[in-house]
Amino acid sequence: MPLVRLRLAPHGALPRRIDGVWWPYSRDLLTQLPKMLAALPRAWGDITGVTVDAAAWSAAPGRMFVANQVVRLHKAPASPHAPDRVVLLSPGLGRWDLQVIPPDATEEAAALLTAAALDDRRPGADGEARPPTPTAGPHGRVGPTGRGTRAPRW
Repeated sequence: MPLVRLRLAPHGALPRRIDGVWWPYSRDLLTQLPKMLAALPRAWGDITGVTVDAAAWSAAPGRMFVANQVVRLHKAPASPHAPDRVVLLSPGLGRWDLQVIPPDATEEAAALLTAAALDDRRPGADGEARPPTPTAGPHGRVGPTGRGTRAPRW
């Protein structure tokens, strides 16, 4: 089973437009979303609302059961200012915006999109920006990342 390709932005003093980058393996929201939600940091709390670009994802019901809780799915037209973005809502904790890399993107394209979205050009061994790589920590989570903590290094 493939791991989640997710990279979260490092915590900073200023608010960010994008909190992370997600590179799903397909546009099947019912398959991909639960895996991504399970990989989020615990500090983000229980995600109860998810808004996605209606045209970019496969058909899905208005809600789904993920990790013993109901997650409401909202499909909306993509904003010209925020194409292909997933917005996650956690009551009392906040909102997180993830840039979605198209599933059919090459690793090179994913690396460029990740660098542009996160303004993070940490070089890899070959001097190139790295795409979100498959990652998972204990219990399928990426690790202790998110707001107030540091992002994983890959």
